[in-house]
Amino acid sequence: MGRVTAPNPVIPVPPADLPGTLGALRAAGHQYRTVKQELRDNLLARMGSGEARFPGIVGYDDTVLPEVERALLAGHDMVLLGERGQGKTRLIRALGALLDEWTPVIPGSVLNEHPLHPLTPASRAQAAEAGDDLPIGWLHRSMRYGEKLATPDTSVGDLIGDVDPIRIAQGRTLGDPETIHFGLVPRTNRGIFAVNELPDLAERIQVALLNVLEERDIQVRGYQLRLPLDLLLVASANPDDYTNRGRIITPLKDRFGAEIRTHYPVDLELELALIRQEADLVATVPEHVLEVLARFARAVRESPSVDPRSGVSARFAIAAAETVAGAALRRAGLLAGAGTPEDRPEAPVARVGDAVSVTSTLRGKVEFESGEEGREIEILAHLLRTATAETFRAHLAGLDLSGFTALVEDGAVIETGELVSASELLRQVGTVPGLAKVLDRLGLGDAPTPEEAAAAVEFVLEGLHLTRRLGKDVTDSGRTVYGGRG
Repeated sequence: MGRVTAPNPVIPVPPADLPGTLGALRAAGHQYRTVKQELRDNLLARMGSGEARFPGIVGYDDTVLPEVERALLAGHDMVLLGERGQGKTRLIRALGALLDEWTPVIPGSVLNEHPLHPLTPASRAQAAEAGDDLPIGWLHRSMRYGEKLATPDTSVGDLIGDVDPIRIAQGRTLGDPETIHFGLVPRTNRGIFAVNELPDLAERIQVALLNVLEERDIQVRGYQLRLPLDLLLVASANPDDYTNRGRIITPLKDRFGAEIRTHYPVDLELELALIRQEADLVATVPEHVLEVLARFARAVRESPSVDPRSGVSARFAIAAAETVAGAALRRAGLLAGAGTPEDRPEAPVARVGDAVSVTSTLRGKVEFESGEEGREIEILAHLLRTATAETFRAHLAGLDLSGFTALVEDGAVIETGELVSASELLRQVGTVPGLAKVLDRLGLGDAPTPEEAAAAVEFVLEGLHLTRRLGKDVTDSGRTVYGGRG
């Protein structure tokens, strides 16, 4: 799983030593292979060498990827079923890395025809006339991937093609392939084509894909055009739409050789690994804060108040980490602009209190059950507190934290909050017995920065409050005040 990014739009330049004619291609010993043979051979080669087969895909090593590999080795078109944010599109796009880096094509062919296997009458005539002198071009694997997000207004012309009236007016007949303006699927010939959210296609459009999958020809405007297309077709869908609501026609389901279920990260460590890999953090976010967010995402996903059919995307936890980092950077920027006397500028380091903003900014990413209307922020805030308490117990259970509770005896309080600097917070707590062990448990090392130490102190204070060992209040100015017994 992982964040979905568009393929690189930069067109690579082929190496100069690649053959330039059909004769040179034959002399180099090149053999024509179908796309599925190419994927199979390259997958087996990576298996043999131990090279990473799907770099950047997290959490699927023992579940989804073996099924994908079996489908590729069997030469099956496949459909990936899973709720939103499970990395289906990311995985589909990763398949392109298994194609040859460069493949020969007949220059100018919109169907990416192989010089040893031309499809259209015009290309066959060109190859027969030129023979070994037929010039060839080279297509990079990044250009052999096509993708369409299915929408109800998608037409047959978009996917398959349509008659070009201008070419008809020029005197060509309907049986001539030259009259067709080809759609996305034929233009991805000799590559991988993906249809995202397949059930959202209208049924008549789904019918148009039947021949592409099985007979490998296309039908346009009532006549059949024999084009043995060579491609791997991969689709994604929500399992509820695909299996239960009748939004996918049965014959099309039957054409896919493999139906593979995806899932969210199965354990906390995989959720954390995904956040670390995908989040673009503008500030330092300590590991214990990332863990709070990972536990929070998992708690939201499992909450009975959240619609399980919609799911909670992996992007929820990623966006949460980025939001918390943004809050830390905002604090550093505002403190720098406030002109407060500090020994050094505040470095942007996130604290657990920065996560509070996530409950409002990310509620739109969660589909709640209908009976929970109006309680969305309340539910998320409760789940965030639960995640913080679980992280506190996981790291600091059994540790003597009496030095922290002693700080607020006799009515003393400690103030923290979004705009309280690390130095101000540390001045309030002074030298705390047990802080070194807390820092060690949280993985912050022997010589943490003041900002990291402040993040640890705030985490302990919040954890003590959540385990009912400290009181807590929030002032009108937004500061958090810890003090007294909870």
